[in-house]
Amino acid sequence: MDTGCLSSMNITGANQARFFGGQLPTQKCFSSGHHLTVAMKSLVLRNKGKRLHRRLGAFQVACQDFPRPPLESTINYLEAGQLSSFFRSSERPSKPLQVVIAGAGLAGLSTAKYLADAGHKPILLEARDVLGGKIAAWKDKDGDWYETGLHIFFGAYPNIQNLFGELGIEDRLQWKEHSMIFAMPNKPGEFSRFDFPETLPAPLNGIWAILRNNEMLTWPEKVKFAIGLLPAMAGGQPYVEAQDGLTVSEWMKKQGVPDRVNDEVFIAMSKALNFINPDELSMQCILIALNRFLQEKHGSKMAFLDGNPPERLCMPIVDHIRSRGGEVRLNSRIKKIELNPDGTVKHFALSDGTQITGDAYVFTAPVDIFKLLVPQEWNEITYFKKLEKLVGVPVINVHIWFDRKLKNTYDHLLFSRSSLLSVYADMSVTCKEYYDPNRSMLELVFAPAEEWIGRSDADIIDATMEELAKLFPDEIAADQSKAKILKYHVVKTPRSVYKTVPNCEPCRPLQRSPIEGFYLAGDYTKQKYLASMEGAVLSGKLCAQSIVQDYNKLSLMSQKRLQFEVPVVS
Repeated sequence: MDTGCLSSMNITGANQARFFGGQLPTQKCFSSGHHLTVAMKSLVLRNKGKRLHRRLGAFQVACQDFPRPPLESTINYLEAGQLSSFFRSSERPSKPLQVVIAGAGLAGLSTAKYLADAGHKPILLEARDVLGGKIAAWKDKDGDWYETGLHIFFGAYPNIQNLFGELGIEDRLQWKEHSMIFAMPNKPGEFSRFDFPETLPAPLNGIWAILRNNEMLTWPEKVKFAIGLLPAMAGGQPYVEAQDGLTVSEWMKKQGVPDRVNDEVFIAMSKALNFINPDELSMQCILIALNRFLQEKHGSKMAFLDGNPPERLCMPIVDHIRSRGGEVRLNSRIKKIELNPDGTVKHFALSDGTQITGDAYVFTAPVDIFKLLVPQEWNEITYFKKLEKLVGVPVINVHIWFDRKLKNTYDHLLFSRSSLLSVYADMSVTCKEYYDPNRSMLELVFAPAEEWIGRSDADIIDATMEELAKLFPDEIAADQSKAKILKYHVVKTPRSVYKTVPNCEPCRPLQRSPIEGFYLAGDYTKQKYLASMEGAVLSGKLCAQSIVQDYNKLSLMSQKRLQFEVPVVS
């Protein structure tokens, strides 16, 4: 944990808990010179999804983190580490390539980081004044952060876990207990849990978690669901890929899975994975997630970042890139991709009139933005033409600061199972930087958002409060007669991750395009983790790998070009 922040106290040896007392500032980090008195009030115990309060004098467990799970021995983690080592161990280039990269989201940052590791010089251009792309965040006038989305880091994200290790920032992930917690719409204010036992290996720990939960699915429903999954278990990856043509709802009907399994589990899961409902989502997406979560013991274990993503994750990557000679420039919006007579890229033209040239070019911005900038000369090329089917899904992220500490919540991600909301968390408990002992800040994903993206912030907050009144019946009322809103922020993303609908998989492009010297990265490009932070990071690594492998060809192209023109460099 960083200097100047509250340090963890090891209580039982099994997990770490942080104790707080008195009137601490809203930000959990404070200077090491502050005096901390521990005045504890009550111990919160959890049992089968219900909160029990036991008076214990002056004691209070505010929140707890769990140790980082042992991921290093998993096959996927080792494979991800091997790909990282490819860049560090590759032959140093006699003349480093200057690679111009558009977009400083995770895909662009990853591409630049691994190119720098291989000895090349990335020039990373970000259109906005903030890093992160889909994980961007902003600070308001009160010093509070609000984010583009509610970001969860899973144990089944091997490339992200390697990236944290390579940057030396593993301690910035706050691991939570290995559970999935669902609100119960038919029992307002109550939750149902899937608890994964640490003593069992995968997939037994996941099976045990499902079998032990009798609140959401009956035994006959569990049996029918298991029978429906047998073809996926027996058929492996070929079967999973073949299901891309079916929606989740269509697949469940085909396999004879009861509708209640869809209603109780997969509506929430679909909205969490891709912000859409099961009648739109490709079944391939669900099967890939289940495979990752069930085949790895800690695959579904979740962690929160300990603060805002631009500073706590993106800046360490930027510092790494710059330390190896790379550049990162904000407020550098691409206006046009200018071409040479042979159809290759001549330079990126920026909106301020600057022209940026390089030996290779990468576009990592969302697919919807890239499609607007595809040169007309490329439109009939199949590789680019197929991108038309890939469309970003709208999503809304809501932050609400209340005048009191809400009690009916957990130090964890919660699945709302609401018709309007996907997942939510009380960030004043789950995140160190956002910690507040006196007031809750709920961060909620409003999805599906297609019908709401054009509505006013006030309309969205009103609708959110109606849903929260069901989740917190004793504490929140839609008319604010109970908990009062101190302030809120609504972040709308009209086109977020690509919409994983059936038959999209054949349209996802490889990172190496048919245009020599031009590459793509982004979660929509071809990689096995679909639309996710892990997919974005992996796409950047695969893109960087393609460029390193093409070094000789790219160097020769640059030499030939120099014979005919003088490059423009800003």
